[in-house]
Amino acid sequence: MGESGFFVDSVGLSVGDIVALTGAQPRDGSDLERIISDLAPLDRAGIADLSFIAETKYAGVLAATKAGAVLTTERFADIAPPSVTVLRIAKPYEAFVAVARQLYPSALRPTSLFGTIGIAPGAIVHPSAKLAAGVTVDPGAVIGPRAEIGKGSLIGANAVIGPHVKIGADCAIGAGCTITHSEIGDRVIVHPGSQIGQDGFGYISSAKGHTKVPQIGRVMIHDDVEIGSGTQIDRGGMRDTVIGQGTKIDNLCQIGHNCVIGRHCIIVAQSGLSGSVTVEDFAVLGARTGVIPHITIGKGAMLASRSTVYSNVPAGAVWGGFPAQSKRQWMREVVALRQLAARDQEGRTAAPADAAAPSSDVPDQAAS
Repeated sequence: MGESGFFVDSVGLSVGDIVALTGAQPRDGSDLERIISDLAPLDRAGIADLSFIAETKYAGVLAATKAGAVLTTERFADIAPPSVTVLRIAKPYEAFVAVARQLYPSALRPTSLFGTIGIAPGAIVHPSAKLAAGVTVDPGAVIGPRAEIGKGSLIGANAVIGPHVKIGADCAIGAGCTITHSEIGDRVIVHPGSQIGQDGFGYISSAKGHTKVPQIGRVMIHDDVEIGSGTQIDRGGMRDTVIGQGTKIDNLCQIGHNCVIGRHCIIVAQSGLSGSVTVEDFAVLGARTGVIPHITIGKGAMLASRSTVYSNVPAGAVWGGFPAQSKRQWMREVVALRQLAARDQEGRTAAPADAAAPSSDVPDQAAS
């Protein structure tokens, strides 16, 4: 996996290190000193690679793998070749990810694209900005007046940090991002091309046209949030737009003004939240979910991909469809529609045979 040269920070772990890290149980006689230096899928793995298996459909691949070590459940442990170090664990993929994080920490967040240490030539930092120790600023980045950047944070190439913006410690702001009117906590990751703090979409419409409403709020992003590439988060109108601790937002999402998103939510790609939407803690929005203004999505609720939400979603509910409704009702309607379509198709297929013999009470136009 690391042969491309893009991620070169892997120094390897011994099997014993992996056992200590994950709690996996090695097969009897395993060499705990064996070094694992890379990761690979079962069919491509070599003698120094770690792989994993968690599904039956890959059992045949496991039987032929040349991996150095494999994380697996008890179910598949006896299928692996004798040359493979088998590490038994209840959740192989989670253990695999734990090892991957140790081998490739630089893959977890944007890094300097220029190999910068400190402030690179070509970066523009206003004299009144405050940068703590260990801040990295790549070429082309602009940091405005009275901005504050916390210890160990990265500002990527051509990123723009506006006046008065506060960014906490150990954050990573990717290349080409624009952040204005915002306060950001610690360990926040913003991937390249995201725009945060621009004004929200607010107008008063009349016969004379559309009058713009000033947007004077902020964006408040709490600790450990991650925001995907190309995502847009509008600042509040009179209230703040808030992203809660630990929430993860995918690529190409739109968060409207005054939205309040709780802790540890998941919002998947191309989802759009209109203004003043509330998403409570641990809610999950599938890809391309759309939400109209002033809706509340309850704690722990889940919305299927392409849901369009027109009413409040209860806590813990699972909804989907257009308009979104409970999964049970949605599935009933899908089944009913399919049955109706099938009956209609059957009727259309039978119609020509029924029409072959004209009714005796229909005048014979040819005879007349």
